[in-house]
Order: sequence, then C-alpha cells, then structure tokens
Amino acid sequence: MENALVVALSEKSLTFFSEILLSASIHPIATVNSCGEARRMLLQRDFDLIIINAPLRDETGENLSRHIAAKGVSQVILVVPAEHYEAISAQTEEFGVLTVARSLNRSLFWSALKLAKSAGSRLKRMQEENSRLVQKIEDIRLIDRAKYCLISYLSLSEQEAHRFIEKQAMDLRTTKRAIAEGILKTYEN
Repeated sequence: MENALVVALSEKSLTFFSEILLSASIHPIATVNSCGEARRMLLQRDFDLIIINAPLRDETGENLSRHIAAKGVSQVILVVPAEHYEAISAQTEEFGVLTVARSLNRSLFWSALKLAKSAGSRLKRMQEENSRLVQKIEDIRLIDRAKYCLISYLSLSEQEAHRFIEKQAMDLRTTKRAIAEGILKTYEN
C-alpha cells in the first residue's frame, strides 16, 4: 500500500492511526474530519487504504465505507463502537469493508492493517490480470475482424488469413494486433 486517508473526528484518533500507518511505511497520509471532506478528497484522487473512525460529525461512516468499497479501488477499515460492531459489520462485510470494534489497541489494529494490505495486494493482482485478459480479448476481436477482411477481399480461407497475419507479424517483428490494425486501415476505410 502506498498511501492512505484517515477519516476521524478527533485529533487524538487522527494521530493514533497516522502513527501506526507511518510505522507500517504507508505514506503519504491525508486526514479529514468528516465524510463530506472525505468524499471531496476521493473525487480528486484514489487511496490504497482508507480508515474511517465512526461515527463522524456528518454521518455514521457506514455509507461512506460501502461507497468506497463498492468502487473496488481502495481497502477500507471501518472502526466502530464495540456495542454496534455486530450490526454494522453485518451491513458492510458483503461490500468488502474490514470492520473492527473500537476497543482496539495497537496490536489489534496492526493485525487489521496487515489483513487490509494482504487483501489489497490480492485485489491489485486480480485487477491487473483482469486488464490483461480484457486486452487479450480485444486483440482477438481485432485479429478476427482483420481475418474477415482478408477472407472477404482476398478470398483467403480462415486458415490462410490466420497464417498470413502470423507470418507478417513474425517477418516484421511486430504483434499480430499491429498487423491486424494495418489490415483494417487498408480494407475498412
């Protein structure tokens, strides 16, 4: 995790969370005192980790935590009063929010932070893999369109069109996608 946002009403809480984050080598750390300020800051930039110490001045923090987690970009730790822990965690855990009871000490929060870091790393790897697969699907579609052009305009078979694109890519030391884009420029315009 690279950076964090701490949303807490009191300076004592902001300091507590900031010190732990710094000791975990998470910086820069932005701090705000309300959900409204947090929402405005999230419009400007993304954070790897967001800690919400609920309740806050303008709302309880549950809606903000669910909203952030639903976007899927950040890991969210929601710190709630111990007496409301069960009810709130039942509402937020399906969104992927890590909820902890306020009766927390440094070691308990450190454990929660480690869990959030681990989940964040896993999520980042999954997003990278998803992007790679989406790109691969786009490449296949583009190559198939180019093959269709070769079949239509040059009366090649599907196998001949495929071989033509592969051979051009090898001969020119480029990707099949680049060859397909060239074919599409030639025949689709």
